[in-house]
Amino acid sequence: MGVRKRLAVTIGSIEWMPRYLPQIVKCDSAIQKVTGQRYSLLDIADLPNITLDVPGRKSGIVRRTRLLSAPDGADRLIAGSYFGAASMPQWVYNVRAADTIGVSHGGRQWDCVPTELSGDERAQAWQVLRSVWPNFDLYEQRTQRQIPVFRLRPR
Repeated sequence: MGVRKRLAVTIGSIEWMPRYLPQIVKCDSAIQKVTGQRYSLLDIADLPNITLDVPGRKSGIVRRTRLLSAPDGADRLIAGSYFGAASMPQWVYNVRAADTIGVSHGGRQWDCVPTELSGDERAQAWQVLRSVWPNFDLYEQRTQRQIPVFRLRPR
């Protein structure tokens, strides 16, 4: 594990970090804006990530969200952890309502079919996600909700 990723894992494990999510999101948005959407905090930390383009479940307006992701063959895995905060990230509700979502990474764009995982399939995907971001276990301990895990399969 590289220095930047090790530092990110350490910072991500700080107990009070969820209180500062709004500021972290604003900082990340500023980095993305300044770099023309080429970089985010996840890139700086050497963490694999994707950008989701998901229509809002009520408005239909496409919302863009940069997320940590774990490659799993041709698929990508994502988790609605929100640092283990009690509330569910809003993008989760939009992904649950969508038949197809847009995904982009490294200048490539493609459509994916999202599937929320459960049971053994979720447990296996969780292990893949943990190998990328060990703090997922900590986040699971911080919250009473089950952290949703999605498989994004290219169309």
